[in-house]
Order: sequence, then C-alpha cells, then structure tokens
Amino acid sequence: MATQRSLPPGPGGRWGVNTLLAFQRDPLTFLTGVRRSYGEIARIRMLGRDVFLFSRPEYAHYFLVDHAQNFTSGGDRDVLKRLLGEALLTTDGEVHRRQRRLVQPAFHRKRVESYAETMTGQTQQMLDQWSVGDEVDLAAALQELTLRIIVQSLFDLDLQTQGTQISQLFTTVAESNNPGLVGSMLARFGLGEDQRARLARAGLDQFVYDLINTRRADDRDHGDVLSMLLAARDEDGAEMNDQQVRDQTMTLIAAGHETTSNALSWTFYLLSQHPDKYDALCAEVERVLGGRTATVADLPQLRYLDGVISEAMRIYPPAWTLNRRALDAFELGGYSFPAGTRAVISQWVIHHLPEVWGDPEVFRPERWTPEFRQGLPKGAYFPFGAGPRICIGLPLAEMEARLLLATIVQRFTPRVVPGWPVEPRPRVTLRMRHGMRVRLDRAEALAPVARASTARLP
Repeated sequence: MATQRSLPPGPGGRWGVNTLLAFQRDPLTFLTGVRRSYGEIARIRMLGRDVFLFSRPEYAHYFLVDHAQNFTSGGDRDVLKRLLGEALLTTDGEVHRRQRRLVQPAFHRKRVESYAETMTGQTQQMLDQWSVGDEVDLAAALQELTLRIIVQSLFDLDLQTQGTQISQLFTTVAESNNPGLVGSMLARFGLGEDQRARLARAGLDQFVYDLINTRRADDRDHGDVLSMLLAARDEDGAEMNDQQVRDQTMTLIAAGHETTSNALSWTFYLLSQHPDKYDALCAEVERVLGGRTATVADLPQLRYLDGVISEAMRIYPPAWTLNRRALDAFELGGYSFPAGTRAVISQWVIHHLPEVWGDPEVFRPERWTPEFRQGLPKGAYFPFGAGPRICIGLPLAEMEARLLLATIVQRFTPRVVPGWPVEPRPRVTLRMRHGMRVRLDRAEALAPVARASTARLP
C-alpha cells in the first residue's frame, strides 16, 4: 500500500479568522488563489474547522459521480434549508432518491419540450414592452421572465401582476445568504438573514401556500406538477401535507428560474464585450430561423448558439461551488481523510484551469465542437453539477436558455451601458452584484469595431 501523507498544505493558521475574512471579501479570488498557491488539494482553516478544496477534474468526478454514495450534500444544505425546507435540494440518501422519483415525470423529455411555446411566448410578451433606445436592468428582467416561465410551465399559473414582486422577493432572500461554509455556520445558528430577508421569505411562503390552498379547493387535475404533488402518496398511502408540498414547490420555483436567468445574464454580458461573437451568433440565428420563432426542432441547427451558452456557463458557472461531507473515511491524491471531512469542489476554479482549457479567460464559443466535448476530462465541466445529484431540471434549463437567447437577439441588441459596473456576486448562485443596465438597440449584429475582448474576469 502506498504511504499516505499528512494533511495537505493550505492557509488558515490555528483558527483561520483571517482566512474567513478573505473568503468573505472575495470568494472567487480566494479559491483561485488557494489552488494556485497550494495545489490540487488544499486544507483551508476557518474558525478552527478544516475544509478541503479539491481542484482537479478527476477529483470532481470522484465526489460527484464515482463515489457519490459516500458523500452528503454538506454545507449547501444548511443554507438552502432556510428557504426550501426538506425538499429535493436539501435531502440526502433514500429520502432524496424518493423525492427525485416523485418529481422526475415533470422533467421527462416530451414534457419538457411541451414547455417550449410557453418559453418563447412569455419572452415575446416581455419584448413587446420594450422599445429601441430603452434602458433596462437586463439581469432583473431575465429573472422575472424565467420566474414567469417556470411558474406557468410547472404550476399552470400566469404571473401577470405578481411577477415583479415575487422576483424581487427571491432576489432579497438570495442576496442575504452567505455562500458555502460561512453560510452553513451562520444558518445553523439562525444568523445570516436581516429583517428584509425574513420578511421576503415570509412573502414567498404566503405566495406558495395561497397557491396550494387555491388548488386544493379547486380539486381538479390541471395536469401540472402541483396536481402531481397533491395526488402523490407515500408507501403507506398517505398524501403529502401542506408543508411538504410547499417545500417541493418552493424548490422547483427557486431552482427553476435562478440558474437560467444568471446563465443568460452572463451570456449577454460576454456577448456585449465581444462584438465578433455577437455577429457570428446573429448570422446563425438569421440563417436558421429567418425571423420566425425558434422551436425545439431548431436547436440542433443552432450550434454556435449552443457554444455561446456553454462557454458563458464555463466562464461564469451559475452554480460556482459544491460542498460535500464524507460519510466514511476515504483516500484521495495520496492523503487519508476521516469520516466527516468537508470537501469543496468549485466549478469556478476547475472551469478556469489553464491545463484543461488552455486559454480559460478567453470567451471562445467556437471551442465547443463535438470533438472538443468528447475530449474533455471527466469532471472538467459541470455547471449544473454531476452524478445522481445533477440538477433534475437540466434539460429544461438548457432548452430554455437557448430558446430565450434566440428569441431576444431577433428583436433587440442589448448593449451594456458604458461605465456600468458588472461584477459577480457569489451567493448560492453566481449573481450580478449591481444587476446589468443595458441599452436596447435594433436587432442587428454589433458594429465590427473593438474586436479585442474588453471583458475582465475577477
């Protein structure tokens, strides 16, 4: 047997107070710096506790796929439970598998494809309210749009008047939660939320419970996910109570709109910084669609558009870090780790490794050829996770992002307002700290000037 080494190197000292402060100031720069300074496995000390950053693609595959059964969802769960309760994103083991089987029918391929008209229809409604020359917060508009889409698709409800309010409530809650280990520790002590966030969470609860009560009183099968949840029975034949239905409903609404809106926001940001890429995208959309509404059948022909979104989610992954906790002792990379070890696997770090991507800071959608995808190491690209806990809504999110992008660029060209500060804010997802103010120009390729990238990644 190979000799196992002592604990890996890393920052933190005895208590790791300064390490905690550095992480809170800038989590993305901190994790990137740890990997650069201490290598592929690093020990990070925070408030007297150790976490370990694993930063090779094969390590991500080890935790998320090959040995997923030996790890629970770790610190992610503690932060999310505050909003989502006991649901798909916050449970492990057999409970998680049972809940996943329960909601899986809503994400079967045929069902997901049936949502396409809702996606493009809701997008057209948003665009009908815009005019050339307007300035809008595109990040906020996309969040409200994806919220409206998920609620209508899965719960047969059109948020004609409540969309903005509900979207703002989700933003307030999401912005209040600290990420990773910090958020986990604060959540366990009931800390980390201010009064505004608690009121926003109460407002979201009221919205979901009203939806449940209305549907129970209706007593009619709407053929949607909420009807499916209300009709579900456990092994003993008992139905789900309102709290259980609420937890699953809140989870599907929150997860179903947050990651897609973030992915699209960063996509438009990168396109606005790279006029030549925007030109190529618009040319393909015009060639394939010729001005008509995109359908699911068109997506295989929109190959460059697919590369644009894949590349944007590489550079700005909607989920930027994952946490796992070991159920049993394990050995990896020449080290032995005891049960209870906290592991951090960061999409942000692995998606920016020069040894994997060559030019990781460069926005290059054309890299995403079928041959390139096949040649990527396992665990190198996982914007929505991987393995048995991969995002259940992945097919929906991928289809939605592509349909929405194709629809918007046919009507408008969003350009970031000069001087607007666009920078990431890592919370549970990778949000935009200040939103993104854009000016709406005519739907045409950006003028062929300033071809060099002006995007600056932190």
